[in-house]
Amino acid sequence: MHILGVAVIGCGGISKAHVEGYQALGQECEIRCLCDIYPQKMESLKQQYMLGNVVEVEDYHQLLDRKDIDLVSICLPPSLHCQVSVDFLRAGKHVLCEKPMAPSLAECDIMMKAEIESGKMLSIVSQNRFKTDTMRMKALIEGGKLGKVLLARVNSMWWRGSKYYDLWWRGTYEKEGGGCTLNHAVHQIDILVWLLGMPQSVYSVMSNVAHTNSEVEDLSLSILTYPGMLAQVDAALVDHDEKQEFFFACEKATVGIPWMVKACKQRPNGFLEPNLEQERELNRFVETLPMLEKERHAAQIEDVVQAVLSDRTPCVTSKDGRNAVELISAMYKSATCTHSVILPLESEDPFYTQEGMMRHAVRYYKKQQSVDNLEDAGITL
Repeated sequence: MHILGVAVIGCGGISKAHVEGYQALGQECEIRCLCDIYPQKMESLKQQYMLGNVVEVEDYHQLLDRKDIDLVSICLPPSLHCQVSVDFLRAGKHVLCEKPMAPSLAECDIMMKAEIESGKMLSIVSQNRFKTDTMRMKALIEGGKLGKVLLARVNSMWWRGSKYYDLWWRGTYEKEGGGCTLNHAVHQIDILVWLLGMPQSVYSVMSNVAHTNSEVEDLSLSILTYPGMLAQVDAALVDHDEKQEFFFACEKATVGIPWMVKACKQRPNGFLEPNLEQERELNRFVETLPMLEKERHAAQIEDVVQAVLSDRTPCVTSKDGRNAVELISAMYKSATCTHSVILPLESEDPFYTQEGMMRHAVRYYKKQQSVDNLEDAGITL
């Protein structure tokens, strides 16, 4: 059996989830190389996960010609995703790139072109698809058990202190690409599009209410228009409760992620009466749906490895990653131009490129403080 050789590019906080995912697969793959511009990060990761004879390099170009590397995890700041992914694809490596796919649609299209030309696989991290409640919701909606979706509400609520934006690449359009909409709500936006498809238009309002060492937004509210349906997407870095939730008001019931269900029927006067039988029926159906043996990064990494080994398409494709970036780009355009934006965005649109985004987007504050590294005290995903 061929053992996949893996390289992890970028050894910051999120790289741990990748290392753990690969190690959980046993003999199917082996982490052979680490890369980071900070040697101490590589050494720390190597020691924590007992990576043994792993090769450590500070320049990823040193790995492009290695024949023992089949798959690369890219765990770098968003501004580096495009070039590094393209270089590894052209070198004949499969790529799993952290979210967001890239800061702009133009870069996404460059990455997809390299994927096609190389014949290799490009998958984008969307670990929250790989949760039991999310997969069950997909089955419920696609199976018609709920009837038509009439309203969707998405909460992408997070809390980040002021020191979060002291890290050198955060808080600028040039390096991070955006704020909570691009780098946090991308998880929930990807799932929404996966469940319901792309909207026809979007109207967004954004602000920065609590992070003065950052150009980018820490709060965004968006209304999405679909045929016969509306969706609301709220994202923030100021919510101490840190809840990420979905609610779908459908013809037959209202359901949510994490799983909840409420159903009603009308009284003679049109007011509601609880429909407990409908709730019991939906609960019984959901309980028949399988639970995932693995979730989040571990499950997605297993899917990617199996896709490489069996030469199939991964569950999350580069087109999926592009869809999320396209909708988010439209949100930034709407918030900047203060009007509704029709989708899709064309290549002539100023917000198609990162350069156009940087020229037009609102800068809420000027980034004044920057540090190379923050203390490794754990992260929330």
